[in-house]
Amino acid sequence: MTLKTTPFHARTAPLCVSQAWRRWAGHVVASSYEMVHEREYHAIRSSAALFDVSPLYKYSITGKDAERLLDRVVTRNVAKQKIGQVLYTPWCDADGKIIDDGTVSRLAEREFRLTSADPNIRWLHLNAAGLDVRIADVTEPLAALSLQGPNAREILTQAVEGDVASLKFFRLTQGSVRGTPIGISRTGYTGDLGYELWMDAAKALPVWDAIMGAGEAYGIVPCGMLALDMARIEAGLMLLEVDYVSAHHALIERQKSSPFEMNLAWTVDLAKPWFVGQGALRAEVDRGVEWKFVGLDIDWNALERLYDAVRLPPKLPLAAWRVSVPIFAFGRQVGYATSGCWSPLLKKYIALAHVPARFAALGTELEMEVTVEHFRRRALARVVKTPFFDPERKRA
Repeated sequence: MTLKTTPFHARTAPLCVSQAWRRWAGHVVASSYEMVHEREYHAIRSSAALFDVSPLYKYSITGKDAERLLDRVVTRNVAKQKIGQVLYTPWCDADGKIIDDGTVSRLAEREFRLTSADPNIRWLHLNAAGLDVRIADVTEPLAALSLQGPNAREILTQAVEGDVASLKFFRLTQGSVRGTPIGISRTGYTGDLGYELWMDAAKALPVWDAIMGAGEAYGIVPCGMLALDMARIEAGLMLLEVDYVSAHHALIERQKSSPFEMNLAWTVDLAKPWFVGQGALRAEVDRGVEWKFVGLDIDWNALERLYDAVRLPPKLPLAAWRVSVPIFAFGRQVGYATSGCWSPLLKKYIALAHVPARFAALGTELEMEVTVEHFRRRALARVVKTPFFDPERKRA
């Protein structure tokens, strides 16, 4: 299988001096543009970062029953969604276990765009039986950029013809860049002030050029997946096949997770008309949730003591990790962390983890396994509120 390139590859390839590439949905994208990703990470939090997110799966859903189909599939109440509004939502199988998560944008009364991490067109067609609706995979013809960081608004205001300044959080509008029509949504995967731009793939390059040109005075940096991974952990955002396994991919039941287990109760509207998994989710509420997805703050003093015992300074991960790490309570393993990183901004070692509900209360003291000089040790870790980083500018 030959990897595809995105509509922005003619710009991203010359900038990628590290030659560190990775696969994303059958496309090749940059892990980092520079030899290390530190400057890219700091651009997200202190200036502005531009990501090529074109490989994201994108579906156009139109027709008389477009709203009905989406309400049948996702856990949010699409009937209440206004034109120009974006909803973050998971969707579940009949057992109430998450298949995928993404966004639903209402472009018009009978026109929506669904984004997802995995291919979902078959699932959409299966649930569209008997409905007057048209579903189209627009992943290839629709290019996408994500501009994130505290200077994102100023940059877009200069580069875009249209009203960007008044665009509210999780809303979308239309504009143009150098004659290219674009959709603009105030969304992103960094937990910071940010926007995503949607455009015809055949006319995408001038948009990249305009954004980079306008952002030069604001410290804009092209940014890869390594820096994005650190930012999304700081934002407490989950990642498919890392922090949870799709119900369609899981090999055993215990690999699956419900929205309630993933700290997504706020996305589930059990009062709306029937949707896939509604009965199972109601039953879960009645019996109580068994697992919770939580944030952990690993105690610095505990780490320091572990390394001091072997006469070494603490060794911190330079990049975000995506492995299963045991979590302990009262001397026995009770859960597992799925991703974590050292946060340069917060000056903390943080992780996202699955623990039984009885250990999920804020302030609960647990232990996370840490390998120190080839030996497995345990460091104190406390359950804390997520997102770890939640700046006011994100919503302001």
